[in-house]
Parts: sequence; C-alpha cells; structure tokens
Amino acid sequence: MELDPEICERARLARDARFDGRFFIGVKTTGIYCRPICPVRPPKAENVRFYPTAAAAAEAGFRPCLRCRPEAAPGSPAWFGTAATVSRGLRLIGEGALDGDGTVERLAGRLGVGARHLSRLFRRHLGAPPRAVAGTRRLQFAKKLINETELPLAEIALSSGFGSIRRFNAAFLGSYGCPPSALRRAPVRRKTGEAGGDFVLRLPYRTPFDWHFLADYFALRATPGVEAVDRQGYRRTIALDGQAGQIHIRPVAGENALMLQVMLPDSRSLFAVVERVRRLFDLAADPDDIAAHLGRDPDLAPVVAAHPGLRLPGAWDGFELAVRAILGQQVTVKGASTLAGRLAAAFGERLPVADGPAILFPTPAALAEADVGAIGLPKARARTIRALAGAVRSGAVTFDAALDPGTLEDRLTALPGIGGWTAQYVAMRALNEPDAFPATDLGLIRSAAALGMAANAKALAARAEAWRPWRAYAAQYLWRAGAAGRPAPPGVAASAPRRKEKGVVLQPHG
Repeated sequence: MELDPEICERARLARDARFDGRFFIGVKTTGIYCRPICPVRPPKAENVRFYPTAAAAAEAGFRPCLRCRPEAAPGSPAWFGTAATVSRGLRLIGEGALDGDGTVERLAGRLGVGARHLSRLFRRHLGAPPRAVAGTRRLQFAKKLINETELPLAEIALSSGFGSIRRFNAAFLGSYGCPPSALRRAPVRRKTGEAGGDFVLRLPYRTPFDWHFLADYFALRATPGVEAVDRQGYRRTIALDGQAGQIHIRPVAGENALMLQVMLPDSRSLFAVVERVRRLFDLAADPDDIAAHLGRDPDLAPVVAAHPGLRLPGAWDGFELAVRAILGQQVTVKGASTLAGRLAAAFGERLPVADGPAILFPTPAALAEADVGAIGLPKARARTIRALAGAVRSGAVTFDAALDPGTLEDRLTALPGIGGWTAQYVAMRALNEPDAFPATDLGLIRSAAALGMAANAKALAARAEAWRPWRAYAAQYLWRAGAAGRPAPPGVAASAPRRKEKGVVLQPHG
C-alpha cells in the first residue's frame, strides 16, 4: 500500500478527520503510533513515519497511543478494492482462522495460494504479514473491551482469541509496556457498561453514512419473528458457537458510530458477532473513494451525489440470505418476507426471550428434509430450498469467506432453480463482494434505461465494466434511483424482458 508522504503530513498537521483510519503515524522519539486526529502536540516531521495500517506500525516496533486509541479508529480501508485474496484472507482472520492452533499455511491453503505468496500480498497491501495483522486485531479488540465493558480480564482474553491469560498478558506487555490491568485503571477508559448478559460496544464508521437507507432496506426485507427493523434500530436473533440470543444495533446520536448490544449467555462469541455486524452494515467501506470512482460516470454521477454515504447491505448468515433470495424469485419483496416468516415460524427454534424477535432462522439440517411446501410454496421452490439445505448440510455448498464469487456461483447454479442472478445477489450480500453485479435484474435495467445508460442486460453489463471494482455499489445506487420513483422512458418498462433463471420468472429484487 503506497502512501503519499506529503498528503499524510498535511492531514497530520490539520488533524483531518477524513483521514482517520486511512493511515497511522509512528513517532520515532516516543516509539508510539497514533491516529491522524491524535490530540497531542504534533511531533516534528523528521521524527514521524507513516504506515497504512495499525498492524504495519506495530510490525515496525511502535506501541499504540493511549490518548487517541488506534483501536477506536474506523475500519482501515487500506485493503479495500485491492487484492481479492487479501480481502478474503482478512475476513477469515476476522472469523478466527489464525486464533488458537490456526496457521498461516492452513489459511493460505483455504485461499488457494502458498503461505509465502500470501505473506507477500499482505505486506504489499497492508504493510504486515498475516499473523501480525491477526495479532493487532486481537489486541485492538481486547483493548476495546477493556475500555468499553466491565468484563473480567480473563474473559476478555478468551473473547479476543488469545487462547490463554499468559498470551494475553504477554501481548499487552509487549505492545503497551504494561499489563492489561494497568490499562483498565487508566484515565482514558470510557465505560458504556453491560448488565444481565448484555454486552454493549461502539462500532465506528467513516462518514458519510446513510443509516436511513440501510434501515429502510433491512426493514422491507425483514423476516417476521427473526428480525425487527425501524429507523431507530435493527434487532434480530442469532446463534453462534452453541449459544443463542439477540443483537440490537442503533445509531449513536452525535457520534460517527453504531451502538451494538449483544444479548448472549457469555462473551466468547463477541469477536465473531462484531465482525459479522461490521459486514452487515458495511462499516469498513470508504464512501468517499467509492463515490469518487463511480462519479466519473456522467450518467451515474447525479445519483451518487444525491445519496452520499450509501452502503452495501450485508447479511448475517449466507444460508439464510440464499433461502430468502429463492423465496423472492416469483413474488414481491414484501411477499418474500411473508414467506420467510412462515418458514421461520414452522421450522425455526423459538427462544425464551422477554421481548423482540424470538425465532432462530431454520438451520440447513432442519430444512433439508422438511415439507417446506406446506407454507404455501410452489413445488419447484420447495425443491430448490431443500436442495440448497442439503448441499449446505453436506458441505457441497458453503458461504466461507475463502470462496471467490465465481466458485460460489458455480456451486449454487449447479442446484435446481438457482441461476446466475441469484448467485450474484448472494455473493453481493453474503460474501460482501464489492464487485458483484446482477446485470439481468429488471430493476437495474429500468433504472439504467431511465438514466440513458442502457436498455438491456448486455448493454448494462458492458457499461458496468467501468465501475469495477465497485459494481455492487453501483447496483445499490441504481436500485436507489429506481426506488425514488424515477420514471423509465416510454416503452422501456414494457419492452424490458422479464428476468428468468432456469425457467423461473423473477421479480426485481433491489
């Protein structure tokens, strides 16, 4: 990752918040690395070095600053839109691939590359090898729990993936020069608190951030009993590592952050929950860079400018999203939500909760042999859902972060009733693939025609080549333009072909 020293120096001296998380500053005279917005007196230019990530600064021997708290910076976008292998590797690291007995060799094998090549890619794009990146992320998450929760330090060690108290203490002593207990007593600590099995954390993001778009998007597609969404917050049931509960996400007034409340029996799954929520709300995105790239298209530019901070809606679970996409193949978006609610009520597990969503979405094992047609599905759709559930249960289909979108598409389209459009939609949301693009979507074609871009799928796919590597975001902008009621030119809506997959007529899904 190349950094422009002149730009970094100007941003450092100005404490420009737009660069927070884009790079970190190592100060040679103190041995500390900081965020560009650090409130301390700026050191002399000859005493600073710039690094693309916190891991790179730590790898160079610098300790995290206790004033500006690097762990509180928005997710670093240094890797975003660069090497697909790096982005998939980072997601696997976030899922714990290098925790415990995980090795770089095993991680590289899952990604289909050699360990040395993977390390070279990580150094090129992140400035540090995979294990250093994983260690810094664990350390930052642990520091976040120390500052924002009342969890005992032993629980924080395990929740952060350290595996043992000894490793936890050694990591903090090596990075901060003191044990974690000293950091808990430090005056920089900011308590949010938790009670009764609830864990509360702030998740920062880079502005602009269109919360209302995401809330409206998820609300329209919410599965009754599993999710509950309004503009004030998003709630849903979750199951991870053998325990089940709820999460509640809402914006924090006056802060560039979301508040995450996790209601689980214990804290061991916190890291995984936070990673999933960050992907669900696309908190690692750099909206300015994406908008600048897509804004080069003169026809798309007005839509991009009209909707600043648009994010790519993710998914809590890939299987759940794929089932939801199949349910939506022949009905409206609202109708698909109704069917998903029936499916969950019939085959999902109920939780003993006092309020809010109380049904876990059915597992692949529960649906593989179920009579899903009993909820009112056509035989073909029921057969497709059972086939998908059986393939996921057997491991023939996974939504593993190691998969590239092409491999996922091949595996999904091998199943009856699933074609390229559904596979692209699932890749877009379940794998958070920023370049997925369902060009045959009728809603996209209509919006593109209304903007004078293209009148059919082939022309739209050709036009979208210039939008790489952000085609998924371009799709969101086009869907947003269509939802805003922009009329299509005369004859376009009538002449646009209805999208089909393996003989199944599909409705616009934006």
